[in-house]
Amino acid sequence: PCWRVEDFVVAQECARCSSFQVKTVAECGPTGFIEKINCATSKRDEFKSCRSAVMEAHIFWRFVGTMMCVAAVFAVLVVCRQRVLDRKALEKVRKQIESI
Repeated sequence: PCWRVEDFVVAQECARCSSFQVKTVAECGPTGFIEKINCATSKRDEFKSCRSAVMEAHIFWRFVGTMMCVAAVFAVLVVCRQRVLDRKALEKVRKQIESI
């Protein structure tokens, strides 16, 4: 591709590939997004795979939400386990006091 060896100008910003482009344009494969570029020296128009900022932000916030849910579940499990252990300790102390 010319954009690897020469300067280029972005003719069309990074955008999601259409269903037709996914089947016909090889650059759509890796990310599902392409941008149209114009190489300066050879004056050729080509497509280049790109990463969408909107897509990256969506993936990031989905990850953060998932981690918050996992943290909440484990916090509840810790509280429940602590209550069970406290109950067992109180029962043990009660039995010791009764045996005196």
